[in-house]
Amino acid sequence: MNKQSRLTTYILIGLALGVITGYLAYGNMTEAGRINLADTLTLITTLFLRLIKMIIAPLVFSTLVCGIAKMGDATAVGRVGIKTLGWFFIASVMSLTLGLILVNLFRPGDALLGHMAATAAKTDLATSSLTLKDFVTHLVPASIVEGMAKNEILQIVIFSLFFGSAAAAVGPKANVLIEALDGVAHVMLKVTGYVMKFAPFAVFAAVAGTIAKSGLGVLSTYGVFMAEFYFGIAMLWALLIFIGFLFLKGRIFALMREMRSPALLAFSTASSEAAYPKTLEGLERFGVRNRIASFVLPIGYSFNLDGSMMYCTFATVFIAQAYGIEMSLGQQMTMMAVLMLTSKGMAGVPRASLVVIAATLGQFNIPEAGMLLLLGIDHFLDMARSATNVIGNGIATAVVAKWEGEMDPPKEAV
Repeated sequence: MNKQSRLTTYILIGLALGVITGYLAYGNMTEAGRINLADTLTLITTLFLRLIKMIIAPLVFSTLVCGIAKMGDATAVGRVGIKTLGWFFIASVMSLTLGLILVNLFRPGDALLGHMAATAAKTDLATSSLTLKDFVTHLVPASIVEGMAKNEILQIVIFSLFFGSAAAAVGPKANVLIEALDGVAHVMLKVTGYVMKFAPFAVFAAVAGTIAKSGLGVLSTYGVFMAEFYFGIAMLWALLIFIGFLFLKGRIFALMREMRSPALLAFSTASSEAAYPKTLEGLERFGVRNRIASFVLPIGYSFNLDGSMMYCTFATVFIAQAYGIEMSLGQQMTMMAVLMLTSKGMAGVPRASLVVIAATLGQFNIPEAGMLLLLGIDHFLDMARSATNVIGNGIATAVVAKWEGEMDPPKEAV
């Protein structure tokens, strides 16, 4: 059994043990004890996610700069960038549209009609609307050090694009710097290997804590809503894989095998950021050359969160339905355009989608209190959309590599 298979197995064991432990704790402990246990277990998950976040900024910067520098001229960077953003735009429209179609077809919010409180309630989420001015201002970092300190992937990507392009333009004089950054990237991937040894424990803690606090009932209470959303996720996976098959043919199945471990990690931790290093490694094993993988994947983490975008339209209209607010087709199209903007740069961490949804609710006069419908089960919904983000970005990177003729035979896993 190779290292990838062992990690997948250990994560699955941690997931199963987490469900069992959480269930036993919920049935045999007092409420105060369960809350205390959940808070204690949260420390383990928080530690793991902080270790992952510690890796992200130097890894994205070093790999993206090296990828751009290795491409050589600005024409190649521009060509790959246009193809990448074109794919991301189509995938975004597809994801948002699928969410709208399914929520209007299933109408899950109707079951709660008449049961919602009219008064607003505190959700502890930042709900200020993201305007075009805010987005453009946020796009460019005032300080790259601040951007890295806050793990603002979109800002790191913008700075890396300029830095890498400048390094390529300088030519041989920048070779020493590029080689040093390439060394940084390899060191950070080795650090990733060390951090991933803690993944099964983090998965156990995350699942056990959630179930110990809320019980398995949190799954049954919103069972229908969750089933419909997971059905939508399955349809989105099928669409993404089918489109990937059109370009990659039979190799799409080998790609899915490589994406199995990072997708499972993202699913278990409810964070697509947690799976970034393993996704990069998996793509390179699949045969995507480093200069493409290290260029396309970081951009995808800001512009191509397919699962999160589908969830945004699905959840926003669901809340409107629960309050008896009928949104016209024009309003829903406007909302989709707003989400196309506000979802870009969305952090690949737990609850990030909720912040985007909260901002969207305010723009369409839908009560923010409706967010309370989602908070109890959001962790389980986030698991599915995080895994989908990984799959979507993996397929996008492989397809761009195919277009560019930057695909090698698969590398044997160790």
